[in-house]
Amino acid sequence: MNPYLLLTPGPVSTSKLVKQAMLSDWCASDDNYHQEIVEVIRSKLVSLATMGEGYTSVLMQGSDTASLEACFGTLINKTDKLLIINNGADGKRMVQIAQSLKIAHTVIESVETTFLDLAAISKRLQDDPQITHIAMVHCETATGMLNPAQQVGNLAHEFGKVYFLDAMNTFGGIPFDLADWYVDVMISTASHCIQGVPGVGFVVCKQTLLEQSKGQARALSLDLYEQWHTMHTLQGKWRFSSPTHVVRAFYQALIELEREGGIAARYTRYLVNQQGLVLGMKALGFEPLLPEELHSPIVTAFHCSQAPEYNFHDFYEALKEQGFVIYPSTVTTADVVQIANIGEVYLKDIADFLDAVERSCFWL
Repeated sequence: MNPYLLLTPGPVSTSKLVKQAMLSDWCASDDNYHQEIVEVIRSKLVSLATMGEGYTSVLMQGSDTASLEACFGTLINKTDKLLIINNGADGKRMVQIAQSLKIAHTVIESVETTFLDLAAISKRLQDDPQITHIAMVHCETATGMLNPAQQVGNLAHEFGKVYFLDAMNTFGGIPFDLADWYVDVMISTASHCIQGVPGVGFVVCKQTLLEQSKGQARALSLDLYEQWHTMHTLQGKWRFSSPTHVVRAFYQALIELEREGGIAARYTRYLVNQQGLVLGMKALGFEPLLPEELHSPIVTAFHCSQAPEYNFHDFYEALKEQGFVIYPSTVTTADVVQIANIGEVYLKDIADFLDAVERSCFWL
C-alpha cells in the first residue's frame, strides 16, 4: 500500500500498527473515544513536554499551521506586541500569520545559514518595552538548523515575556522540558516526530494563559480557548467534528513512542540516522549546507551537484523509482536538496537510501 519511504520532514513514514489504527470507525461522542483516547493523549502530551506544573494541552483539527494560527489569534490580545525571530521559511510563516491577523509585531531576521544573534534579540527587548510575546521556530525545516530555543527562553524569562515555541519538527524527537526552557506555549503536530499521521496539531501551554484568553479569539474554529475549555470541562469532547481516525492513529503512535523508550531513545535513533546520512552523502559528493555544529537530528540540507547534467526533478524521480522520496528545499540563498531522517526510519533504511543515491547519480 505504501510504495516508498518518506525521507521528508513531515508527513513521515509510519508504522504498520499506526496505519492499522485507522481501519476502524469511531464515534466522536462515545465515552470510549473522548475519555479513553482523547483525554489519554492530552495527559501523555503534558507528561512528555514537562515535569513542571501548571501546563495543559489541547488538540486542534487541521494542519500544524492551524494550531499556530489558533495560538497567535487567541493568546495575543489587541494591545500586545509580538517579537518574531525569523531565520527561514517557518519563521516567515509566523510573520505571515501575524500580518493576516493584524497582530502588532516586530521581526528580527537572520540569514538562513547564520546562527541567531542572541545579543541582537536581547537588545531589541531592551529597546522596545512594548513587546509582550516572543515567537520562534525550534528547527527550521528548510535548512535543518536547530535554533537556540533554550537561550531564547532564558531571555524571555529575564524580560518577562510570553514565549511561543514552534516545535513542529522536534517535539517527540528531541528531549527538552518546557518549564526548564521557560516555554509558555509550545505548538506541535502528530505527524512529525510523534510519527502519527497528518490532520491533528496540538498545543501544550500554561493553563493560566488559556484561562485569561476567553473572548480574545479572532476566529470561530481556531478559538484555542473554546477548544480547550470544551475538552477540559467535557472530558475530551471536541467543539466540532473530531478527526477520529487520525486521533486514533495519534494514540497508537504515542504508545509506540513509549515502547521505543521515550523521547530520549527516539532522539538517539534519529541522531544515528542523521550522522550516517551526512557521512554517506559527503562520500557521494553532497556537502551539507550548514556546518555540522548547527545540524539538527531531524533534517539536513545538502548542496546539489554542480554537474551540468544534474537537475532535481530527474534526481527525485530516480530515487522515487527505487522507493525513496525526498524534499525540494525552500532555501533562498543556495540550491539544495532536503533529506529528513525521522519517522519509521532506521539506519538500514539510510544505508539503502545511500545505495539508491549512488545509483541515481547519473551525472557521474
